[in-house]
Amino acid sequence: MPDGSHIVKARKSAMRIRVRGAVQGVGFRPFVWGLAEELDLVGWVLNDEDGVLIHAEGARLGAFLSRVQGEAPSLSRVDDVESSVVESENPPGFEIRKSERGANARTMITPDVATCNDCLDDIFDPRNRRYGYPFTNCTNCGPRYTITRQLPYDRSETSMASFVMCPSCKREYDHPADRRFHAQPNACPDCGPRLSADPAEIVRRLLAGEIVALKGLGGFHLAVDARNEGAVARLRERKRRDGKPFAVMVASEESAGGLADLTDSDLDLLRSRERPIVVAALREESGLASGVCRGLGSLGLFLPYTPLHYLLFHEAAGRPDGRTWLNERQEMALVMTSANPGGEPLVTGNDEARERLAAIADLIVDHDRDVVTRCDDSVMRVIDGAPAYLRRARGACPAPIKLSRPMRPVLGLGGHLKTTVCAIRGDEAYLSQHIGDLDNAETYRFYKETAAHLVDILEVEPELVACDLHPDFLSTRFAEEYGAPVLKIQHHHAHIAAAAAEHHIDGPVAGLALDGFGLGVDNESWGGELLMMDGPAMRRLGSLSPLRQPGGDRAAREPWRMGASALSALGRGSEIAARFQKQNGAEFVAEMLVSGINAPLTSSAGRLFDAACGILGVASIASFEGEAAMRLEAMANAPAVLPRGWRIRGDRLDFSPLLAALCETDAETGANLFHGTLAEGLADFVAERLGSEGMSIRRITASGGCLQNAVLTRLLRAALLSRGIELFTPRAAPANDGGLSFGQAWIAALTIENQEGGGLCA
Repeated sequence: MPDGSHIVKARKSAMRIRVRGAVQGVGFRPFVWGLAEELDLVGWVLNDEDGVLIHAEGARLGAFLSRVQGEAPSLSRVDDVESSVVESENPPGFEIRKSERGANARTMITPDVATCNDCLDDIFDPRNRRYGYPFTNCTNCGPRYTITRQLPYDRSETSMASFVMCPSCKREYDHPADRRFHAQPNACPDCGPRLSADPAEIVRRLLAGEIVALKGLGGFHLAVDARNEGAVARLRERKRRDGKPFAVMVASEESAGGLADLTDSDLDLLRSRERPIVVAALREESGLASGVCRGLGSLGLFLPYTPLHYLLFHEAAGRPDGRTWLNERQEMALVMTSANPGGEPLVTGNDEARERLAAIADLIVDHDRDVVTRCDDSVMRVIDGAPAYLRRARGACPAPIKLSRPMRPVLGLGGHLKTTVCAIRGDEAYLSQHIGDLDNAETYRFYKETAAHLVDILEVEPELVACDLHPDFLSTRFAEEYGAPVLKIQHHHAHIAAAAAEHHIDGPVAGLALDGFGLGVDNESWGGELLMMDGPAMRRLGSLSPLRQPGGDRAAREPWRMGASALSALGRGSEIAARFQKQNGAEFVAEMLVSGINAPLTSSAGRLFDAACGILGVASIASFEGEAAMRLEAMANAPAVLPRGWRIRGDRLDFSPLLAALCETDAETGANLFHGTLAEGLADFVAERLGSEGMSIRRITASGGCLQNAVLTRLLRAALLSRGIELFTPRAAPANDGGLSFGQAWIAALTIENQEGGGLCA
């Protein structure tokens, strides 16, 4: 990048600068204006279809160019800066010009951002005209993605278009030196959106044990007092919520520390401007209602990210002036869970809320600013020392994942569970917000709307759409109806491809897929696979030894069945009836395993976890996906390795010795043995298979839902490293099926690239 020092010697001393990246709606133009004023430059700056365009003239252009790149606003992301010497236009000063929109917009909206400290100062200052106003924001914070209909990000293209700014707000909006200059959601109590209930009334109802539906950025939350046993129980009952833990919002980091044992990395995530839900270790004396976490040992915590959230805690604290009260521990803790009854999509509209939430909420609090884009809260966890997404949504979307090189436009359509869609444009992959499981018509409708919105806002036309290999997934059917060529991709191939794409691993790469279920190319159930990916091609190097799945999918919901399967595989089927005598149908399951009827084979790592849980009596019946494995992980406080706890038989990794040992031990000892032995066995298998194939590969990817297990991931990385193999796991996209569409899109793009290069594609 030229430093621009030669420019001042040019005859006209004028420069045209192009800035690309996340540079609209983040205060970039006023930043440029202020910099030009400081350096005594003249010219102009504007937003257009390609980012930000600057024309600058004066004696200090070199310093200007350097600072444009080095001092960009904190919310921006500068991907590319180009500069050239141009003829002088002799402008009288430096101005911010109106946005120009062309036919091919190449910019993107930035994600919604938590309320900044400057705006909090306004909200908590009784002398400020925005005191107590729940829609306060500025250029450095507030809603973006969830209120924007299309680019460019101007007020007329957002759900703020109907709110005409009062003279005071208009002056702020028009003045480049004001931090609310061109803040598109800018408003105040005189001209902006209004809340349907006062924060004092909301807090009173919450502390009385009532369920309150609160309209937020991407939709409604259902909120209750997290310390009230009855309120939490009623919320579970009315929402028809299974045993999944609830997330809890608290006022501050100090308050969070009273509920969970937080590492420095946990705190960094909590206080980040994205404000995700952070999964951390629950304190035994948290004082929360038992129904919040249901004995799982971990808690999803997050901090306020809208003015309304802060105002609720402010009210509960007695309305102190200023922000110092946020440095103190506050008593109130609120369950904040997505308002999506019965597994349906998140409620976003006011009329929709009154229709769908009336039987759940005692009070519905809405406002008159529309939610344009439905967006759930992101969920993150620190895994092996680094943050990783469990659910990628608000605060992260639609920020792109950078690719190693520009690719052709394609669309990945995900699978069935935790569905997302992903579009590739140039050298960026745009992963949609979490959509959910495609189990009902409403979620399927939301899924199709999300795909259409993503393609529309990016203004791309996919040349290829990619989907799962499973013919019965609704996502597969949608791909077939989309109207573009379709590429069907094996589930675990997509998992390892996502990790490879994120880490810019080109060329052949081995991948370890540790997952619950995915249809294999042999039409069998896969989930514990060692794969080799070379461009768009994939082949299977090996897998876990299969176990039977008595009752098919039912075994995933009843881990005791997989425990019975393990006993049968060990030749101890006669023990099934006695060991599982409390479970209905134990004798029938034993017979099923002998006959093989309705007991398909699976190589799934998730079902291996279930087998261990079934044998050890940990969550014999799972009330939600992954519950048994989560409980087993929570018990693994001192992992140990069982000598000779696994066998490698050709291309199969057999953990029968480990399963046999678990039959003779207690649950806690078994949990530690299982995690330690599984990691060492997997590492041994990877090293052996790569060696037997004559491969010199010293780095592999790993993905799939089991990689959300922090204990396993940490142990696996260490075990592989001891064998000279480096492990790369997902960070920018979820390791679970939420990242599937990203991997599909990457394989689709590689397929086109391979065809254009004259190669063969799988």
